[in-house]
Amino acid sequence: MCDYPHSPRKVWRAVTEPELIPRWTSTGKGARAVGFRPEVGNRFQFVAKPMPGWRGIVDCEVLEVRAEELLRYTWVGAEGEAPSYVRYQLEPTPEGTRFTYHHTGFTGIGGFAMAKMLGSIRKKMLTVGMPALLADLDETGALRRDAAEQGGR
Repeated sequence: MCDYPHSPRKVWRAVTEPELIPRWTSTGKGARAVGFRPEVGNRFQFVAKPMPGWRGIVDCEVLEVRAEELLRYTWVGAEGEAPSYVRYQLEPTPEGTRFTYHHTGFTGIGGFAMAKMLGSIRKKMLTVGMPALLADLDETGALRRDAAEQGGR
């Protein structure tokens, strides 16, 4: 969970606009959201550079959407793996927005290891990547021209 001094609208755009997603997830070795739309039933993939033991693709399906409040989707990081579940919750605060990121449903020893690894990656995304992206967006959630020209921070 992180609090950001930005509106829920701005944070929502950061987590749901496909061209913006890599700008905050890449700090944790994140990926491009290919085919993503915040619509229930939408199937999409996160595509990143493959690494030993991982093909670089996460298959997902949107389960629930409430604009500027909630996004929930499945996460399958390996073929044949049981899905785990990601939930983004946005809550307005007097100072801006509280963003809560939950990733649950891991099973077994492999799931324990994956949850631990993803936890450290997530921390960097939320404390380094997201604040940098939000600083590059105007109040409507559009990428500022100078940030777009630089390709992000």
